[in-house]
Amino acid sequence: MAKKTAEPNDSDRIEGFAHPRETMALFGQDLALARAARALRAGRPPSAWLITGPPGVGKATLAYRIARYLLAHGATAEGPEDLGVPQDNPAARQIASQAHPGLLILKRAINPKTGKLMTVLAVDEIRKLANFFGMTSGAGGWRVAIVDTADDMNDNAANALLKMLEEPPERAMLLLLSNTPGRLLPTIRSRCQRLDLRPLDAATMDQALKPHLPDETAAERAALARLAGGSIGAALTLATGDGGTLAKEADKLIDHAQSPDLLALLTLGEKLYRTQDGLELFGEFLTSTLADRIRARAHAGAPGLERWVAVLNRLEQSFARATGLHLEPRQTILSAARDLGQVARNGAL
Repeated sequence: MAKKTAEPNDSDRIEGFAHPRETMALFGQDLALARAARALRAGRPPSAWLITGPPGVGKATLAYRIARYLLAHGATAEGPEDLGVPQDNPAARQIASQAHPGLLILKRAINPKTGKLMTVLAVDEIRKLANFFGMTSGAGGWRVAIVDTADDMNDNAANALLKMLEEPPERAMLLLLSNTPGRLLPTIRSRCQRLDLRPLDAATMDQALKPHLPDETAAERAALARLAGGSIGAALTLATGDGGTLAKEADKLIDHAQSPDLLALLTLGEKLYRTQDGLELFGEFLTSTLADRIRARAHAGAPGLERWVAVLNRLEQSFARATGLHLEPRQTILSAARDLGQVARNGAL
């Protein structure tokens, strides 16, 4: 049996559901998929794609779909137009078992001292690209590396990646996943072709969720889709454990930002302390919900959103720091409420 070496952890797996490397279906991203397919099947793919979009809309699923096709067929038109590769294809089986020598996954590593995920994707991980791209493997010698996510890189890692992008090797492809591409170095963005993924509409969300949640009614799936903001990953997370409750708490914190219930916030902090990954999950729901509301107000032409964008950035940094350092949740929640309240008193969102 081939040794599993490609992926250091499954931190992005949603408990009870298939990992993106095992997922064959891609919902609602036809434009991005068609663009990738044209380039691959014409034999002229770029050396790097930047796959962008909110968390959970299919970025990793698309990246693995591209990787499967390229490692099964090379940059040729031998495969189907939708880049589908059957599960029993040798390349697909190897990728699913993390054993394909032509695929490298770079993500935040596990800290050997703490057993926890590191807070950044460090330069040592990015430096693995040089040796990997020096090998010959896969269909026609193709090698594919997925960086999940490029947002996690620290400055040294970003600069190391930039050097690789400046002198791309032949028959090598980089797939960079990003939730917030605006934060990447402009020089990194300029050296990649973009594949922008969008939140899914209600009908597509229901189509995607139905096979995973057969016991849920159409109304329950619709409620999950609304809370998830067009993200399949967020909806599946909501459907498990305390996800739904935490999402509602995030909504409540924003709705009552002008006059928060401090006792309820302290109780929430205690709950997050007892819930596995509770603070991280709540932070994701809070920032995602806030970002969705800001976008909706921006589309409506509302003024004064700069203050809300600034508080969103502060909250993202605060929750990332608290999660990375394993800080006590109550103080993080109270600080978030105070920050939201200061902005909300000048105009609710």
